[in-house]
Amino acid sequence: MTLIQFITKQVNAPEKAVSNTVDLLNADSTIPFIARYRKEATGNLDEVAITEIEKLKKSYEEIEKRKTTIIQAIKEQDALDPELKKQIEACYDLNELEDLYLPYKKTRKTRADKARESGLEPLAKMIMAQNTPDPEAAALRFINDELNSVEEALQGARDIIAQWINERIAIRNDLRKIYERHALLTTRVISSKKDSEEAARFRDYFDWSEPLNRCPSHRLLAILRAEKEGVIRLSVKIDTDQALEKIERRVIRAQHGGADEVRKAAEDAWKRLLEPALSKEALNQAREKAEETAIAVFAKNLEQLLLGAPLGEKRILAIDPGYRSGCKVVCLDENGQLLHNENIYPHPPQKESTMAMKKISSLVNSYKIEAIAIGNGTASRETEQLVKRIRFDRDLQVFVVNEAGASVYSASSVAREEFPNYDVTVRGAVSIGRRLADPLAELVKIDPKSIGVGQYQHDVDQNKLKEELNRVVGSCVNKVGVNLNTASKPLLSYVSGIGEKLAENIIAWRSENGGFENRKQLLEVPRLGGKAFEQAAGFLRIKDGENPLDDSGVHPESYPVVQKILKDLGVSIRELIGNRKLVAQIEPAKYVDDKTGMLTLKDILAELEKPGLDPREKAEVFEFDKNVRTIDDLYPGQELPGIVNNITNFGCFVDIGIKQSGLVHVSNMADRYISDVNEIVHLHQHIRVKVLDIDKERNRIQLSMKLDA
Repeated sequence: MTLIQFITKQVNAPEKAVSNTVDLLNADSTIPFIARYRKEATGNLDEVAITEIEKLKKSYEEIEKRKTTIIQAIKEQDALDPELKKQIEACYDLNELEDLYLPYKKTRKTRADKARESGLEPLAKMIMAQNTPDPEAAALRFINDELNSVEEALQGARDIIAQWINERIAIRNDLRKIYERHALLTTRVISSKKDSEEAARFRDYFDWSEPLNRCPSHRLLAILRAEKEGVIRLSVKIDTDQALEKIERRVIRAQHGGADEVRKAAEDAWKRLLEPALSKEALNQAREKAEETAIAVFAKNLEQLLLGAPLGEKRILAIDPGYRSGCKVVCLDENGQLLHNENIYPHPPQKESTMAMKKISSLVNSYKIEAIAIGNGTASRETEQLVKRIRFDRDLQVFVVNEAGASVYSASSVAREEFPNYDVTVRGAVSIGRRLADPLAELVKIDPKSIGVGQYQHDVDQNKLKEELNRVVGSCVNKVGVNLNTASKPLLSYVSGIGEKLAENIIAWRSENGGFENRKQLLEVPRLGGKAFEQAAGFLRIKDGENPLDDSGVHPESYPVVQKILKDLGVSIRELIGNRKLVAQIEPAKYVDDKTGMLTLKDILAELEKPGLDPREKAEVFEFDKNVRTIDDLYPGQELPGIVNNITNFGCFVDIGIKQSGLVHVSNMADRYISDVNEIVHLHQHIRVKVLDIDKERNRIQLSMKLDA
């Protein structure tokens, strides 16, 4: 099977589109570039489909690499016959591939190996053939100085037969089907840990049992974490009688003493070899599936968070609230540059609220502040109420900003590089203000695992998680586009074709030359060649540059097409761009040629109509219930405003203005079955919820979106 056949078999795309996509990936084109600027080649495949093709490509390559290793290993044992080689080469299932390799794996000496060394393989073959109704009589011929009894000889023969049964691919596949349909996951608490403090959060799984194929990903990952922390023991079992029946159907062909020996060997093969291996395999497959689900949920949340509504280029006063150490206040200009910082102490123990209000009012006037951002951590609600008591001489919007990860950023090398002369408190406050102006530009500086979305991220495959989250960040950055003259190094490094080193070089060139006036100047950046320019140019924006197209999603390779359009219309680019009436007069079919297809032309016209359109919504002010400050202020039946701050497969978590977020279980989201929580809510959505239950001991709050229920 070829690579293209392997992929086409598993994706809903024409073979030609798959082939072209693979060629582009092999040519080091990025997924955002392929999806945006090579639509004719891919048949308009989106990033999701192209990502799946890339994953399948890697999977195929891993399988082919494993085949080569296995064939070489068997060849070195002089055991590779043409039929076996043909089977291996035709196999594209990793489990079956390992089954084919199983008889040739070099492991520690087994009981079967020792029996063979004692010369018992001929006896095993006689018994396995079941042509010997009296196996004891047959075993007498094998008694010697090493084998002292008939039973010892029969035991050795059974050990060899058990190994044969274990290596039978058909038997293993039969049992896999049973595991797939009927495996039972069972947990038991370790008695010495039952009453420990660390075990309390796993109380639900002290005595738990459910079909493995029905165990949702979040529950399985929680159970696996409990096992890892030594709180519980878990097992994955299927019915022994059912398993033995499947095995015996494959190996028992008679009803006499010889068949009884095979039956004993089958029982031994099941208990000693097959059950431990296949139980572990079933659990590992369930774990991998759960991890994939958790990573997918995390990725979807991260995408929504990164594409959160920006306030835009405004002058912002940001406050990182606190009690004893005070509130750190910073003032930022339209580009997020730090203008001023100081501390105020409006809360206990100092209680200098009047002085703090005067200071904030003075800073708003001095720095022409247009909006205020308040971190949602300690003392957030009190600080918000303080700010809203101030009578400003202008209309100011006050936003409470999720500060998750701000402390991680403030202590990072990126923050030290940006603000070498300021401490972590200043950097944290700046981060809060900047993430109001542009969440994407600020959050790319922080490890995605530290920004408050997702669950069990520390329990999944870290390489897969990092790869997927990096893909999501890159996708979001390229979807929005990046201001070439103001973007930070972390933001630039996610642009298609750039990376960390070229981002450094771009910033160095920018510093030396006073900024970019056109996209062509990118080619003057050291080590930024034609390939990187091709991949990156369309996603980089130059505000107020020489050519208005440089502030759009039109790729420079399509500028000649635009020039033809301008010539035909008899207008300049500045007259055309953003002019809906003129754009409507263009007939795209006139400009289709070998280099530019209809899909690309439609994208060009969309950009000419609304150049560099930001796909994100605009930021909106939100207010929590003024009467709710702690969990003690809650009561069942109470209705509250809230903000969705995390989404899982089993529901969503909602910030209601106190330290603990509440959970809306999927069953309490709507009066119908919900297959995907994202159908109902999205991150940062403003919703109303009703309090169902408060568990103060475990700091758990149950909420409902069904207000009429």
